[in-house]
Amino acid sequence: MKSDLFNLEGETAVVIGGTGVLGGAMAEALASQGARVAIVGRSRDRGEQRVKAVASAGGSAAFFAADALSRESMTDARDAIISRFGSIDVLVNAAGGNRPDATLPPGSDFCKLPLDAWRDVFDLNLVGGVLLPCQVFGETMIGKGRGSIINVASMAGMIPLSRVVAYSAAKAAVINLTKFLAREWATRGVRVNAVSPGFFPAEQNRKLLFNDDGTYTERGGQIIAHTPMARFGEPAELAGAIVWLAASKASSFVTGQNIVADGGFSSVTI
Repeated sequence: MKSDLFNLEGETAVVIGGTGVLGGAMAEALASQGARVAIVGRSRDRGEQRVKAVASAGGSAAFFAADALSRESMTDARDAIISRFGSIDVLVNAAGGNRPDATLPPGSDFCKLPLDAWRDVFDLNLVGGVLLPCQVFGETMIGKGRGSIINVASMAGMIPLSRVVAYSAAKAAVINLTKFLAREWATRGVRVNAVSPGFFPAEQNRKLLFNDDGTYTERGGQIIAHTPMARFGEPAELAGAIVWLAASKASSFVTGQNIVADGGFSSVTI
């Protein structure tokens, strides 16, 4: 007998940051299980491209332009999604990123790291990446007594990686906030979990990992040497964790957890 454990038909999933590589793969995974997917982001061109990709695979999706750092913009997007799809059942917070001036290249001085850059990274990953969307969309979920929120953190939030100090600290805060909300909303019907990807090549980090000829940079080689699976991740390899946490039948007793997909990177201590 076929199981419907991961069936999301009739559910509406919102993916903030669904215009990006990882967020887009998550949106496609949710749509593949029958969810109506609301792709939320700032780039209409990339959003519409992702909608077409979902549709070409037989799924249902629509794009909603919004700024995750604006409560008004998030509220407008939420209302538009409810008007279009009727409900909100799953929220994936996949927006985030880093700034070059918030990193510490070898030999640089932490004491000289610009405060504005630090604040921008925290705003992008914590405030706009999780806090505001959870407040705006979480309020709706609490109102109806059910929902699943999935925050995209990072393996860097568990291990203070060199160079990306602000990003690592912001993602650590995302994991902590995830656990706080899970505890606060556990009796309100809303589950809150995090997924922490390891190294997945995308636009923002490709030059850090690869040379122009496709070989590993020094940094990329160091990461591969530290990864038991000896490779980087593919966006589709996050699909299972996202669908599992989204599907109430599959993960109804799971909340406050941080699911790591890093090829074993965080398991190596030496």
